[in-house]
Amino acid sequence: MTMELPEILRCPSPSRWLELCLTDLDTLLLDHAHCEKKAASTVLTFSFRAAEHELAGVLSRLAREELSHFEMVLRELERRGQRFRPLEPSAYAGRLAALTRRRPLPEAMVDSFVVAALIEARSCERLGLLANAVDDPELVGLYQSLHAAEERHHTLMLELGARFGPIDDALGRLGEAEAKLITAGEPWVRMHA
Repeated sequence: MTMELPEILRCPSPSRWLELCLTDLDTLLLDHAHCEKKAASTVLTFSFRAAEHELAGVLSRLAREELSHFEMVLRELERRGQRFRPLEPSAYAGRLAALTRRRPLPEAMVDSFVVAALIEARSCERLGLLANAVDDPELVGLYQSLHAAEERHHTLMLELGARFGPIDDALGRLGEAEAKLITAGEPWVRMHA
């Protein structure tokens, strides 16, 4: 599978991330399931904050798609003899969210959608890396399928954010912060560590 770095990302993932994750794919899948569930929750939160009828329908469909991805990852965990259980998340998404503006609402929505776009773009990159690195055909198929969806999602998040105002400033500021978080990394097996 050929893969290019999504253009909104400022840097590729360090090779140490993939090397670490390949040592414990079951924990990575568990974290991935939690990430998909959180993505669905985030999209639903957006639907409450964005009262536009047209936007609410788009977000509702996206939340259902994220939940279907959660279920796909749950099935893969089950196939591998693993169960879904609590897992401490990485600090990545929380640290990005902490950098968003809270008020006024239009600027807050721009920042929130840009953060979501960056997370989806990073997921897209990493799913491509995993699809090229694992040797389990079922897992390769899952990662390829989800890679295509994440590619669509990060573009959609930018489009939705732009409905609330200009995104370039937020993309520059938050994109730089995202690159610093990814470059620093975290020493554990997580989708976004």
